Amino acid sequence: MASLYIHIPYCEHKCIYCDFYSIENMTSMEQFLSALEREIIRRAEEFASEETIETIFFGGGTPSLLSPKQLETIFHLLHKCFHVESNAEITCESNPGTVEQQKLNDVRRVGFNRISFGIQSFFDDDLKFLTRIHSSDEAQRAVEKAYRAGFDNVNIDLIFALPNQTPERWKENLRKAIALQPTHISAYALIVEENTPLASMVKENRVSPLPPEEDAALYEITIEMLTTHGYRQYEVSNFALPGYECRHNINYWNHSNYIGFGPSAHSFWKHATVTGKRWWNVRSIQSYCDAIERGEFPVVGNEEVDSQKFLSEEIFLGLRSAGIDETKVKQLFGNDLFEQNTVLLDEMERNGLLRRQNNVIALTGKGYAVCDEIARRLMM
Repeated sequence: MASLYIHIPYCEHKCIYCDFYSIENMTSMEQFLSALEREIIRRAEEFASEETIETIFFGGGTPSLLSPKQLETIFHLLHKCFHVESNAEITCESNPGTVEQQKLNDVRRVGFNRISFGIQSFFDDDLKFLTRIHSSDEAQRAVEKAYRAGFDNVNIDLIFALPNQTPERWKENLRKAIALQPTHISAYALIVEENTPLASMVKENRVSPLPPEEDAALYEITIEMLTTHGYRQYEVSNFALPGYECRHNINYWNHSNYIGFGPSAHSFWKHATVTGKRWWNVRSIQSYCDAIERGEFPVVGNEEVDSQKFLSEEIFLGLRSAGIDETKVKQLFGNDLFEQNTVLLDEMERNGLLRRQNNVIALTGKGYAVCDEIARRLMM
């Protein structure tokens, strides 16, 4: 099974922390949508016959800025060009400040069956700091409207470790999120990405990031509160009610094939069981459109994924998500990595960082907090 990703590179306002490619000027929208349609058609000629599509994800940017008619045109084109499963998971990212009841009704009618809201916080001063365009009230109403529109799979994105954030304040954010009964919650620590306004604010000492130990304490609170309320942690930052894990993300972590469309979108396709190729599009709407107009793909870079890199990614992605199947790794790579690291793994298990069951090594909540370090030690 494979996945499709559609990058809609427009925002009403660019948030201070965001390093995803998007612009605020929407005058190029029609030109972009025309180029997007042509990219989809051309890629389908190359890959459509090879895989059935299990998930589709409209991300950005802010896909909910598109009209229902524009979303429907892309939606129908994808179904025309690719073999999309009848029960495919089809997600639309949405900003709570860009959706009204009728818009959500129309998006659901088009065929989207999962919606993801970038809420980030239920405190208006936090939202002001993050330069979000919505209010706390609008965020809560957006989730309620989504359920009224017929969505039964709703995700909420939240950000913790904001400057000066206290444990009690973060708990209140989680309480408000849980009260809305979303089927999925993604909780991310605030990261200071290079070349963002937030990075400039930090360098100029206008903002001080939360100390790492306080960040870690908030992460522990996240795990404890969400799991207590029935959300299963199935990845470092993702929690879901049973049966509502994001299939699109799982495909990424499982090394399934995926194709990305639009500026800055990434793709991966396997040559064989443990080798493949990754490529990515240019981060410029104009350059993207110009390449399509010339009859070229807007690819600006690529890399071959050999078996050694594939193994490294298998370990890293497995640790971040459902775990690493020792038998599978040995069969695919002929690697006795785990036998070589028995002492290390035993030590980590005693320290409560991981658990081993049915030949699967999976991290605990405590282990997720130091996932990168565990992966590094295993691959030394």
